[in-house]
Amino acid sequence: MAKYQLLLPKMGESVAEATIIKWTKNPGDHIDADEAVMEIATDKVDSDVPSPVAGKLIEQLYKENDVVQVGSVIAIIETNEPASNETEKTTAVQPVEEQKATEEAAPAQTASHITETVQNEQPAVLAESLAIPGLDQLEKKNIATDAPSFKSEGRFYSPLVKNIASQEGISTDELDKIPGSGSDGRLTKDDLLNYLQHKQKSSATQKAEEPLKQQAPVTFSAPVAPPVVANTYTPPPVATPVAEPAKTEEAPKPVASVSGADEVIEMDRMRRLIADHMVMSKHTSPHVTSFVEADVTNLVLWRDKVKSSFEKREGEKITFTPIFIEAVVKAIKDFPMINITVNGTQIIKKAAINISMATALPSGNLIVPVIKKADELNLLGITKAVNDLANRARIGKLQPDDVKDGTFTITNVGSFGNVMGTPIINQPQVAILAVGAIRKKPAVIETKEGDMIAIRHMMFLSLSYDHRVVDGALGGSFVRRVADYLEQWDPNRTI
Repeated sequence: MAKYQLLLPKMGESVAEATIIKWTKNPGDHIDADEAVMEIATDKVDSDVPSPVAGKLIEQLYKENDVVQVGSVIAIIETNEPASNETEKTTAVQPVEEQKATEEAAPAQTASHITETVQNEQPAVLAESLAIPGLDQLEKKNIATDAPSFKSEGRFYSPLVKNIASQEGISTDELDKIPGSGSDGRLTKDDLLNYLQHKQKSSATQKAEEPLKQQAPVTFSAPVAPPVVANTYTPPPVATPVAEPAKTEEAPKPVASVSGADEVIEMDRMRRLIADHMVMSKHTSPHVTSFVEADVTNLVLWRDKVKSSFEKREGEKITFTPIFIEAVVKAIKDFPMINITVNGTQIIKKAAINISMATALPSGNLIVPVIKKADELNLLGITKAVNDLANRARIGKLQPDDVKDGTFTITNVGSFGNVMGTPIINQPQVAILAVGAIRKKPAVIETKEGDMIAIRHMMFLSLSYDHRVVDGALGGSFVRRVADYLEQWDPNRTI
């Protein structure tokens, strides 16, 4: 019998690791080719890991909730193919032990590389200001096995972040309070090193103040001595913002009352990620929402006319979503400063127009796949992209690259019968559009014979935007332009 090493597959160019959620096969179970062996989660999507071969699972090399690097051996499968000899059997399994040893040493090597990089770029800061005790020993010690485990119910930490935090005595509670600049607020190694740098500077400043307070007045004959003391005493301006967030987050939280008849439901991993992302967005951006009502009668009548022939020809339906996306793309070209992100005091104007579309999942959760370069697609191309992403999202077949790099988001609250909404911005974007339900209403229309009241198809558009960089004039003009494109729809258009 031959033994096959199952590797954690590559899940996108930006994904280097994944967390094992659940093993769907146990040692001794038979596995068919392309059958799922485990469920994994990245910081973007959840997916299954199938086996490319048929056989019997004989060993699981990782446990549930373990973080595994892409390319690592995760399981051993015994296949029915005969091994050439005993030596072949042994060498087939031997790399597993070498792989695990390499993975255990990898965090130390990575940390050593970080130390060298910081020393090369900022030697003075590292020697005098950073002064992180024990960081230079990360390359000498296998911290992957000695470091205590970190468990956070609502936040993901990479092994390197955990190792550095362990060396510096940073508790999980303190780690949870450090703002992250990574995807979905994830804490990166740079965030942690900056935090430690500010913490060390603050501590050094406090120690410098104590002898100054106890020192008796001294008369100096040389005028240069007092300025030296003053320069040493001056606290760095970065010490204050480090302390403030901790005070804000330590505010008392409301305590929920639970009776004996109530059911307590633990959030699943995706719901926790969504909750953290929404709270982070509100803390990051001052939200403002503008509303516009649009007459989409021509658009509705056009879709009713072409939807049957389109479905017969293309084998799929045409919904209102691709039409809304096309109007948004045109409006972004007219107002490109709505297609931006914010990096500190810098505004990054995005070259590509990548439209994120919020999609409800059967589990009740929400995921936001992205139509890349939507400005390069016609209405037919947008329709096919929308249907493909929506279908794969509902059956859990999205890839990590399908949900990244969005520059503007659309959410259809009208699909639930809502006429309007005030959506939360999908960071790091600066605007999100909610489209409401289309309803027949009496409305005043202008004709050659004068104003008349008629039954029209009306809908509300709601645009939430980041008031740090998008003012009311830009936000209001943009959503009005989207409505104009929808109202001016050509009823004779072909697709």
